[in-house]
Amino acid sequence: MNNTFFNRDLSWLSFNERLLLEAARLSIPLLERVKFLSIFSSNLDEFYRVRMPALLALNSIAKNVVADDRIVDKVKDSIDLQQQSFGAILSSHIIPELASQGVWLLFSQELPDEIINEINEYFLTEVAGFLLIKELNGQKNFFPENNKLYLLVTAKTKKGEKHYIVDIPSDQLPRFFSVIRNGKKFILFLDDIIRNNLSEIFGDQESISCFSFKVTRDAELDLKDEYTGNLARKIERQIIKRDFGLATRFLFQGDAPQETVGMLARQLGLTGASFVKGGVYHNMKDLSSLPLFDAHYLNEQWPQAKIELEPNLRLLDILRHKEILLHPPYHSYETVIRFFNEAAIDRNVSRIYVTLYRIAKNSRIASALCHAAQNGKKVTVFVELKARFDEANNIKWAKKMRASGVRIIFSIPDLKVHAKIALIKRFANVKGDRKEEYYGMLSTGNFNESTAKLYTDHVLFTSNAAMLKEIEMLFRFLKKREHPKRVEEISFYHILVAQFNLQRRFIELIDREIDIAKRNLPASIIIKMNNLEEKVLISKLYDASRAGVNIEL
Repeated sequence: MNNTFFNRDLSWLSFNERLLLEAARLSIPLLERVKFLSIFSSNLDEFYRVRMPALLALNSIAKNVVADDRIVDKVKDSIDLQQQSFGAILSSHIIPELASQGVWLLFSQELPDEIINEINEYFLTEVAGFLLIKELNGQKNFFPENNKLYLLVTAKTKKGEKHYIVDIPSDQLPRFFSVIRNGKKFILFLDDIIRNNLSEIFGDQESISCFSFKVTRDAELDLKDEYTGNLARKIERQIIKRDFGLATRFLFQGDAPQETVGMLARQLGLTGASFVKGGVYHNMKDLSSLPLFDAHYLNEQWPQAKIELEPNLRLLDILRHKEILLHPPYHSYETVIRFFNEAAIDRNVSRIYVTLYRIAKNSRIASALCHAAQNGKKVTVFVELKARFDEANNIKWAKKMRASGVRIIFSIPDLKVHAKIALIKRFANVKGDRKEEYYGMLSTGNFNESTAKLYTDHVLFTSNAAMLKEIEMLFRFLKKREHPKRVEEISFYHILVAQFNLQRRFIELIDREIDIAKRNLPASIIIKMNNLEEKVLISKLYDASRAGVNIEL
C-alpha cells in the first residue's frame, strides 16, 4: 500500500473507533456516551451492508490477479478488536454508572425474581402475538431478513432434537421494557423477555436452549444503465430488492455450539457470508432508545440559543439589510423553518428553488414547500434520489410535493448532488419601482430539522445578489439534468461548485499558504469536513505541510 494514502476502509473503521473513544470519556454526559455506542453499532451495520460486499468482491478478484495486502483480514481484525472494546465500555463503564444512579440495565444476567411476574404478564399481553415461530426441517424454508433479530431455539425431547427460529420483533415493539421496584428502575431487553418465556411457546420439553443471531445483507442498489426513463420507479423496485441481497455477515452469539452454527448457516444459505462471533445482544444501535430520557441528571443538553431578530419584522425584510450565520445544533433550527414558512405565505414571493438530499420523515420544510405551491408560488425542488437508505423517504416526499404542484427534478445520471441551497425570488417596491429581489440560504447540512438537532453545521442566510444569481444559474443547470462535461460553459465566481471550480479554488488557496510559508510568514489551514478521499487535495495538503504550513483537519 502506498504510504502516502491510508486505505479507505481501514480509515473508515478508525473513525468508528473514534466513536468508542468518545463513549469511554468520563467528561462526556452519560447519555451522550450511550449515543456514541449506538452510532458505532449503526455504522458497523452500514459497513457490512455497503463496504464489505465490495471488499469481498475485490478480494476474490485479487486472488487471481494481484495480492490485496490482506486488506479483508485487516478489516476483520480491526472490527473484532473494536467489538471487544465496545463490550468492555458497556459492561465495565456504562452499566455500572447507570447502576450508581439507580438505573439497572439487565445485561446477560438472570432476571430478578421481584419483577418476573410483571415480565411474564407483559410477554403474554403485549409480545406473544407478534412472534413468528418457524421449525427448521432440513430444507431452505426460511429467509432471515436484513438486520432482523432472531433466536435459534433447540428443544430436546425423547424423540431427539428439534430446531426452531423465533423472531425478536424489535421493529414492531420497543426493544427495552422498564419496571420500577423498591426505588430501582430495571431496564431489560425484549430479547430476554422472550427467552424467559420460551416454555410458554414450546411447553414441557426435557431442555430448551437458544442463541441469538442476525444476518446483514448487501445494500447497494444496482443502478447501472438505470438512468433513462422513470428513475424514481426504478429505484423503488431496487429498494424492494435491497433487503433480499446477498448475505455479507452472519452474526451469532459467541458461545453458540459450532456444530449448531454450521447447521443453521447451511439451512439458511449463509455459507458465503462472513461468520462473526458477537455477544448475546445484537442491533445495539437500539441503545439510543433506552428509556432514560426522563433522567435529566444523566443527560446534560448542549446549550441552544435562538437568533435574536428584530421584532415586528419578517425574516426576509431583515435579510435585505444584513446576513445571518446559524450554527446548529447550538442555534435553534427554527430560523430555517421560518425562512420556508414565510416564503410560503408571502404574497410578494414569486419563485422558490431548493435542493433536498435527506428529507426528514415528518418534514415541516417539505410541507411548507407544498403549501407554497398551493398558494400560487412557482416552486422547483431538486430531490437527490441516490441518498443511501433515504431513497424511499425522498421518493415519498417527492410524490407528495409533486401532487401539490411543486416541480420536481430528480437525480442526474452519474452525479450525486450534495448541494444544500435554497433561493427565493420576491418582488419589492423600491422608490416606487417594482423590483425583483433575491434571498438565499446555503448550508453545510441537509435541510432536515431532525438531524439538525444532532449534527454540527453552518447555515448562511443572505441577500447578496451577485452570489444568489449564480445560485439561480446553478438551478438552471440542474433543470437540464446533465452531467457537467463542459464546465467552461458556466462560470462561477462567488460560489464554489464541485466539478466546476471547487477543486481548482481549493488548490489555489493551499498554494497561497505554501507561498506565505516559504517567505517565513505564519501560514495555516483549518478544514472542517466529513470525509477526505480526493488524492489530488490530499497530496497538496502534504505539500503544504512539508512547506511549513500549520494544518488542522
